[in-house]
Amino acid sequence: MVPPKESGQATVEAVAAVPLLLLAGAVALQLLLAGYALTLADGAAEAGALALAAGRPAKPAAGKALPGWAEEDVEVTVRGGEVAVRLRAPSPLLGLAGALVVTSSAFARPGER
Repeated sequence: MVPPKESGQATVEAVAAVPLLLLAGAVALQLLLAGYALTLADGAAEAGALALAAGRPAKPAAGKALPGWAEEDVEVTVRGGEVAVRLRAPSPLLGLAGALVVTSSAFARPGER
């Protein structure tokens, strides 16, 4: 038989652990989303550089390489042969929603038009 002093101890520990588990899950999800955004930015920068090398404009090519949700969260710059893509990572954590930005760049020799 459990002494009355320790009755409910496991319940209290479980209730205290739930917020920590939720926070750990949110942090893990945020890391995955930041990695996903970086992968998208890499692909968009490469698409822009390939377009530039083929003599086409880089900005539209980089924009087409991104999913629809990223349209308002992306900035594409072209300087010489460098295409840089700056993308705001999606975030489930409200405090980090606008703060996490990933950047990727690719280089190409501009093609003849």
